[in-house]
Amino acid sequence: MQVETHELSQDVLPLRAVHHVEIYCGNAKQSAYFYRQAFGFSLVGYLGPETGVRDRVSYALQQDKVRFVLTTPLLDDGIIPFLSRHGDSVRDIALETSDTELCFRTTVERGAKPVAEPHVIEDANGKVKVATVATYGDTVHTFVERLDYAGPFLPGFQSTPEDTLARPVGLKHIDHIVGNVDWNQMDQWVNFYVDVFGFSRFVSFDDNDISTQYSALHSTVVSNHSKWIKFPINEPAKGLKRSQIEEYITFHNGPGVQHVAIETDDIVETISRMRAQGVEFLDIPESYYSDLLDRVGPIDEDLEPLQKLNILVDRDDKGYMLQIFTKPVEDRPTLFIEIIQRKGAESFGKGNFKALFVSIEREQERRGNL
Repeated sequence: MQVETHELSQDVLPLRAVHHVEIYCGNAKQSAYFYRQAFGFSLVGYLGPETGVRDRVSYALQQDKVRFVLTTPLLDDGIIPFLSRHGDSVRDIALETSDTELCFRTTVERGAKPVAEPHVIEDANGKVKVATVATYGDTVHTFVERLDYAGPFLPGFQSTPEDTLARPVGLKHIDHIVGNVDWNQMDQWVNFYVDVFGFSRFVSFDDNDISTQYSALHSTVVSNHSKWIKFPINEPAKGLKRSQIEEYITFHNGPGVQHVAIETDDIVETISRMRAQGVEFLDIPESYYSDLLDRVGPIDEDLEPLQKLNILVDRDDKGYMLQIFTKPVEDRPTLFIEIIQRKGAESFGKGNFKALFVSIEREQERRGNL
């Protein structure tokens, strides 16, 4: 592992956090039901023909500071080719900012491909200024600046009654979002975020850190100065068999978002609820827990529930962290969700990589893709 020491004294762009993640879906209504019942999100807004939008429907879901937007096309437009190529997948990692014009102008001048020029959207609740640029694959970043907006989500979304269907599980905010890119493309996209967005290289991993006897990958994490926005970028590395990144690229038909990591304050309680509500997680070999405390040192949690729930633990020089990964949340072996609890640690679970890879490879083998 190589830790990058270079950090910016301040951000080039006035970005605050991930505002929301938009997922294009084949059936947003059914997907919304899944995320409400299984992950505990509440429906806070709806956009569609009933609100004057003819070409698509969108459901805005929220749990604390985590916002997902699930969108399905109604007419033959750009969403349909995206879905045909990628399946249900993240289209937009929207970023909250205090100055959309500055973010758009700066990133385009530095080499970003413009997708939508800055413009104001508004309704009876006020105004929001947005603009969009492209990143890896067919993924985009929309800059979101709330000018005077007092609505539940964004202009155009109709507020919904209190969601009696949602079963919250204690999710707090997005910790990081991981992108998978193709062979020898990691440096290109790391440099994109460094040179265009002004991010810093936070930490890097090579195939000595992330590998098993069969497969490997390279990964570099980029972040803004506050570290509220963190994007690990993965690429395949040579191994005896097909890695999880290669499997993703094959079934996603190119680069895209591999997973969204969401933080909780009590991972044991959160995962207990999620399992009871039907969320499926990767299985971890029992041997992982036999010497866990010898490897990571003392922790506040009892070992028994961690093992029962398949929760992983790792430590860095700042503290320790607990994490767990769902199985893919759709039929393609692509997008999944990570749940993480940080007890001071700023790392990404290097000590868990091998156990995680073994679990992923077991699922790949079941699918015939290893």
